[in-house]
Amino acid sequence: MVTMSDVAREAGVSVMTVSNVLNGRSNVGADTRLRVLEVVDELGYEINLTARRLRSGRTGTIGLIVPQFDLHYYGELASRISEALAPEGMHLVVEQSGASRERELSALSLARLQQYDGVLLSAVGLDMADLDRIHPDVPIVLLGEQAVPDRYHRVRMGNVAGARLATEHLIASGARRIAVLGGKLSAPHPEMATYRAGGWSEALERAGLPHGPGLVIPLRTYSIAEARASLAAAIGDGLEVDGVFAVTDEVAIGALAGLHDAGLRVPDDVQLAGFDNLGISQHLVPGLTTIDPDHPTMVAEALRLLRRQLKDPEAGPEHVVSDVSLIVRGTTRAPDVPPASG
Repeated sequence: MVTMSDVAREAGVSVMTVSNVLNGRSNVGADTRLRVLEVVDELGYEINLTARRLRSGRTGTIGLIVPQFDLHYYGELASRISEALAPEGMHLVVEQSGASRERELSALSLARLQQYDGVLLSAVGLDMADLDRIHPDVPIVLLGEQAVPDRYHRVRMGNVAGARLATEHLIASGARRIAVLGGKLSAPHPEMATYRAGGWSEALERAGLPHGPGLVIPLRTYSIAEARASLAAAIGDGLEVDGVFAVTDEVAIGALAGLHDAGLRVPDDVQLAGFDNLGISQHLVPGLTTIDPDHPTMVAEALRLLRRQLKDPEAGPEHVVSDVSLIVRGTTRAPDVPPASG
């Protein structure tokens, strides 16, 4: 079995330095920390989480609870968080809730929370009353748009501002009948789809353009397949649009295929904008115009709020909203450029 002494010897540092790195302490230089972590990987050193908790009260593990693994957004989120934790010797465990209230409550049970130093939770099934009843000993940061009790720390996107920005760009680029794919005009509780539909509606109302229910195409899952089929079906049923705002990039990918299925060209016949700036978006043909919600800052802020609670369990809650920016690619035309003929 590889020991901490073996790691120290191979890395050319003291056992105390290895311990400091593996326990996420800040008194180690970046180069030394990286070298120790490389040796840990090379030698296959395994951290005993039970022993670590007994010594320090910490496991060195952060939990991330998300609704679905099969959405690119959550995969990229998990990757960013894992990369941010690695230099501190911290580990990420990702759980899938399936957007189920019961599974989210189970993930927040005392027995489960004892595995973690902190939890990042994207709750979909829980409501305000559920969250109000939970009083965990482990720091929690909520990710997303749900209504939450004031005592929780929270990080969310600028959903309304981003959707408004994307729609304003479509308008400036000449679109006049713009559908929202995946949006909802109302819902029992606040959620991503209602906020983004709200930004879409605001931009169109300001421009004096139609924005009624007839231009809203709802989705159940936000999957590529459902978005593709739903948009193609709506157009087949007579929906006439020259612009589509898709509430996520995955929905936009489905929209791109659905427009092709309907015999429409992007951006010549219909312009398209998404939201999330996923890595795959720049590799589509044409590249996807989208909203960048500043994922690096969101991850950094979420982890900062976890660390803040670990240092001071009585720290007052913070609510952080990320900035958004427009990334223009090939699915929209430049403002004032007419569509291609033919």
